[in-house]
Amino acid sequence: MESINRLLENNKKWAADTVKKDPDFFTGLQHVQTPEFLWIGCSDSRVPADMISGTVPGEIFVHRNIANMVVHTDVNLLSVLEFAVNYLKVKHIMVVGHYNCGGVKAAMSNHNYGIINKWVRNIKDVYRLHRAEINSLETEEERLDRLVELNVIEQVNNLAKTSIIQKAWKYEQRPHLHGWVYGLNNGIVRPLVDMTHETHLDEIYEFDDL
Repeated sequence: MESINRLLENNKKWAADTVKKDPDFFTGLQHVQTPEFLWIGCSDSRVPADMISGTVPGEIFVHRNIANMVVHTDVNLLSVLEFAVNYLKVKHIMVVGHYNCGGVKAAMSNHNYGIINKWVRNIKDVYRLHRAEINSLETEEERLDRLVELNVIEQVNNLAKTSIIQKAWKYEQRPHLHGWVYGLNNGIVRPLVDMTHETHLDEIYEFDDL
């Protein structure tokens, strides 16, 4: 219980320090949230969205899962996306992966991870599509890093394939989609891809009755 109690004490200190700096901080937050950004990131404890982006509570809406995936059968992700796009009216969505990602590493192996297999299989599909490029790289680290990047790009494309995004693009010309990768070794975010309402997907993925 000592570690749990430490978290509770840290919370009290943080709340007190925050009110000392801004007496109205929590008063302003409790009634409304108007974030401009949705962050879809990895659950990895080393990748905190607010610290990396220098944001404070109320500025960024966050969804996290293993390996920052956008899976079209994931009702949790889709519910977050629906709320962020259609109710919070976010202007930007960032899919943020990170180098040395354990989920991506698991997808590159043949090890049985139990129920996790069902999740990382989606990353295995990305690996299969880009196998020649990835396997041409010399070291295991390079191959892992490249699959991390390709997975981020694929998940941004998966976002664009949803009717939620396409409808918002059609009627409101938002949000702007971004694919980023974070370096655990240096704390720097590297942009990989951007998509806007002017981006055209393969026509098979574009809805015509939104």
